[in-house]
Amino acid sequence: MTDRTHEVLVIGGGVAGLVLALEVADHRRVTLLRPASDDQGASRWAQGGIAAVLSPQDDIEAHVADTLVAGDGLCDELAVRFTVEQGPSAIEWLLSLGVPFTPDASADASYPYHLTREGGHGARRIIHADDATGRAVVETLKQHVEAHPNIGLCGDLTAIGLIADSTGFCRGARCLDADGRLHELLAEDTVLASGGASGLYRHTTSPQPASGEGMMMAAELGAELMNLEFQQFHPTCLYDPEGPAFLVSEAVRGEGGLLINTAGERFMPAVDARAELAPRDIVARAIDAEMQRTGSDHVFLDIRHLGETAIRHHFPTIHAHCASRGLDIVHQPIPVVPAAHYSCGGITTDLGGATTIPRLHAIGEVACTGLHGANRMASNSLLECLVYARSCARRLHTAETAPVAELTPALWGQQPVSLKSIEDIREAMRQLMSARVAIVRTDQGLEEAARGLAQLHDRLAPRVRDAAPSVPLANLWHALRLARLTVACARARRESRGLHFNPDCPVHGDKTPQPSRVHLQALKAM
Repeated sequence: MTDRTHEVLVIGGGVAGLVLALEVADHRRVTLLRPASDDQGASRWAQGGIAAVLSPQDDIEAHVADTLVAGDGLCDELAVRFTVEQGPSAIEWLLSLGVPFTPDASADASYPYHLTREGGHGARRIIHADDATGRAVVETLKQHVEAHPNIGLCGDLTAIGLIADSTGFCRGARCLDADGRLHELLAEDTVLASGGASGLYRHTTSPQPASGEGMMMAAELGAELMNLEFQQFHPTCLYDPEGPAFLVSEAVRGEGGLLINTAGERFMPAVDARAELAPRDIVARAIDAEMQRTGSDHVFLDIRHLGETAIRHHFPTIHAHCASRGLDIVHQPIPVVPAAHYSCGGITTDLGGATTIPRLHAIGEVACTGLHGANRMASNSLLECLVYARSCARRLHTAETAPVAELTPALWGQQPVSLKSIEDIREAMRQLMSARVAIVRTDQGLEEAARGLAQLHDRLAPRVRDAAPSVPLANLWHALRLARLTVACARARRESRGLHFNPDCPVHGDKTPQPSRVHLQALKAM
């Protein structure tokens, strides 16, 4: 079935997709593909908050400087400055919509809302809604989106690929409904807001993380991808092998939480002068090293010294969730372990969300704007979603006329592929990525990952050519190819920088490092 009625098609309904839909809808008709799984994605589970210069004691230059330091020499300074400068107005816009940020009722408060501090930040600049900021922002945005007459919400379709024409323009997306029927949604402009690639790994901080599907859908059209090797591992995910993923916010350390090993000893002061407030890459590697040194499968995050009143006040969601899993964090330290959290790489875009493919745009974690460089600083992610969704929306306010051209057909077979075989390959991929392409990578490990992923690719490719379309198969096909490109980027970076740490090349390389850029065609040379 082909539907030609769409002006702006947005794929993904986290913060970035919701913001863009609202900001465009007063000018053009928007169709928002927002499956129910988006409520389990990264946006809703963002606890800490949004970084922005809001306090009179803070300034733009300080936020820029902190971000550049965290990005370890690979940030695009123009993108950093653009993002930071747009931050305060983005927060004011959220406040105008009614997002219930936590107020600061103290007598000496210099800003009406409570600001916390997180790793890498030199000041308190994180505005938050208790410890459930993502949920508060998503729920508020959803209410406005659902009430807007110019936004059509579509929750029963899942995009499995993009539509191109003979001139190389993006023309919309191919989707499947719950019964496996194919739908072609033709659009004047298409926006990917589909999330990152943490799902390439076994342990993540989101219950249903994306696995880079949007990145590879864009790459199939020829879009450039950038900095795939920089996968951030959040230092503190609740360690509970029997339960679902749950992130323990950076703000816990910002308010005084201490990392201790299984013997009750602090270890961060010996690693970095900033101790628990060092950037995430440093903290995650330190935890990983401590686990290896002691032979333990986790460390502890201790906030008992803060007292019950402060714990319940600042972290009600974390307190309640841990209690539901039998852990009293007022009297017990929290067992934590690093887990895949955020993709600093993605589809190359400019400051307005444009990709290298005409009429295809990307915002949020699926995009690589240059803001994060080699390591994202805490709470700059929701900031990026806001700023780039709004800047992309401004570009889309006016429709440009595209040339008429023939659409490229979809090539699908008729053979079904069993769900078990798909899951077997997915699990093998995740095991390889977690064992060989995680916090610390070695030359030998990367070689083993490249070889193992190539074998999985060879197992799957013949089935894909003959298979009937299905969402699990399409998602795996996207994920497996992205995993191979990620390994290729990691092998090509002959240095350790930010989130990419390889003891076989432990120091920085070039004084003027370059981002890694890759296209889907690179797979043909492997």
